[in-house]
Amino acid sequence: MGVSEKTVAIITMGCARNEVDSEELAARLESQGWTLVKDAEHAEAVMVNTCGFVDIAKADSINTIIEAADLKESGGATKAVVAVGCLAQRYGSELASDLPEADAVLSFDDYPNIGERLDAVMRGEMVTAHTPSDRRALLPISPVDRAANTKPIPGHGSQEVMPAADGALAWQPPILRTRLENSPVAPVKLASGCDRRCTFCAIPSFRGSFISRPPADVVAEVAWLAGLGVTEAVLVSENSTSYGKDLGDLRLLESLLPAIGQGTDIARIRVAYLQPAEVRPDLLTVMANTAVVAPYFDLSFQHASATLLRRMKRFGGKDSFLELIATIRDLSPAAGIRSNVIVGFPGESDEEFAELIAFLEQARLDAVGVFSYSDEEGTEAFNLEPKVDQGVIDARVRRVTDLVDELMAQRAQDRIGELVQVVIEFFDEESNYYVGHAGHQGPDDGETQILGAAGTKALEIGQLVSVRVIDSSGVDLVAEMEN
Repeated sequence: MGVSEKTVAIITMGCARNEVDSEELAARLESQGWTLVKDAEHAEAVMVNTCGFVDIAKADSINTIIEAADLKESGGATKAVVAVGCLAQRYGSELASDLPEADAVLSFDDYPNIGERLDAVMRGEMVTAHTPSDRRALLPISPVDRAANTKPIPGHGSQEVMPAADGALAWQPPILRTRLENSPVAPVKLASGCDRRCTFCAIPSFRGSFISRPPADVVAEVAWLAGLGVTEAVLVSENSTSYGKDLGDLRLLESLLPAIGQGTDIARIRVAYLQPAEVRPDLLTVMANTAVVAPYFDLSFQHASATLLRRMKRFGGKDSFLELIATIRDLSPAAGIRSNVIVGFPGESDEEFAELIAFLEQARLDAVGVFSYSDEEGTEAFNLEPKVDQGVIDARVRRVTDLVDELMAQRAQDRIGELVQVVIEFFDEESNYYVGHAGHQGPDDGETQILGAAGTKALEIGQLVSVRVIDSSGVDLVAEMEN
């Protein structure tokens, strides 16, 4: 098979962490003789980077695999469909057996040789799927003993390990990543895995224990992205507040953020996935006072009832969370604060649900993701009783969703007259305005439309501009350039 025939398209499902993994896979495939194409219908191989988090995400991934398999039946270019990512890692041989539409189901351990695996699939060879196991067993229990890990960790760059200046082992540049999109906003992995044992979450079992990337690697990757025209880097992980604990410095994020600003040409960095129980006052101060850091705090509250949070094996509650929010707003009055909440966790009483409602009304968050609880096999919550009736869950989800939609719209309306910094992401030709995200808006938390800019001042995609908010529509802002 000639090099020109070896074409592959990568379809990414799920979160920003998966986006980083897909771009690492793209770089590995290119280095191993494959040519990337954007459209699946024009590719000989379609690789679906799946999500394995909750039922709806798993269903979306499976449907995408089936749709890709339909391309094989249509007589087009597609000859093979391969599943990778979290769903593939979590279920392995079980997924391969239940989903014959996938010609192969590959694990994270296959990533370093992904091109060879794909070659074998294209030759019609049977690539045996792995038997799932708990990836937390791959790393030492003590975080500080994990630096010598040599197992492939998706999104951490090169698999090869070399001695760092301090004798520890580190992933070394060059950056093992190929951009799949031209967006001026790009995610960068701080770390992978999680040491927390939240009873509803299966992620640690298939992503493994927490392990940080060395600061030099993070800075190098952000600098590389900036050189490609990226304006904003979003720092992602399963738990960003734990960054550095396995490198011997639990406060490493406090020094990393200024180092990125000083050591790269990136215009803005955004920190995602902060664990409220681990947020430190010094971290809040650094985030609020470091110019390159967006005024944005992504706090994973999940609920507000202290008793229910304990059943989740999480900490905090309504009062402590409100104190944290007040501290942030004292430090950065214009900051955006976003979170997720789970409704219908086993045993959620009327009183616990009422406490969540009261918290949301008082917190007035800028963005809230509302999730309906669903049992996840392999988690402690799977066996917790009593289960909340699905009809009750659905009614509570509707109530919370309606409430936060109203509150988020009010928060957006409160910003009328405010000066915000927006990264221009695209131009809407039909409506004749530029669109981007202000500093307080996360990638999925609304957008800012800049009116009149096309006729008064030419802007460039990726430019960071100051604009005045003149109106709002739901969570979205409408702004105009200052004269």
